Amino acid sequence: MVGRDQEIVDSLRRTYDAFSRGDFDSAIEIADSDVELITTGGFTSLRGAAELRAWMEPVTIENVSMEPEHFEVVGDNVLVHQLSRGRGVESGISVEMRFWTVWTINEAGLVTRIVAFRNDEEAEARDAAGLGE
Repeated sequence: MVGRDQEIVDSLRRTYDAFSRGDFDSAIEIADSDVELITTGGFTSLRGAAELRAWMEPVTIENVSMEPEHFEVVGDNVLVHQLSRGRGVESGISVEMRFWTVWTINEAGLVTRIVAFRNDEEAEARDAAGLGE
C-alpha cells in the first residue's frame, strides 16, 4: 500500500486503537460532522458525530476492544474484518465476535459512512465496499 491508501489505513488503525483504549474523543476525530453509522440485524442507525460519540459510551458492553484483522482499500471505501471483545456490564460475561465494516472516507480524510455487517455477511460487505464479483 502506498500514498493515500496507506494514510487511510494508518488513520483507521489509530481510530481503532483509541476506541479500544476508551479514548472516544480521539476515536471520533476521524468522523465527518454528518457521519452515518448503519448496522445490520435491525439495530438503529445513527447520524452525526455527536450521536456516534454517545454510542461509544458503554451501556450494555464494557471494556470493548476492536482489533482490525484485515484492510482492503477500494477508492473511497475501506473494508475491514475485525474482532471485537467486551464484557457484559451487568452479567460480566465475556463476548467475542468478528464482523465486517465498510468505512467511506471523503477527500478530507474524514469518515462519512460506516456500515457494519455480521461475520456471515462477507459477500454483502464486499459488495458494499465495491469488491463484489
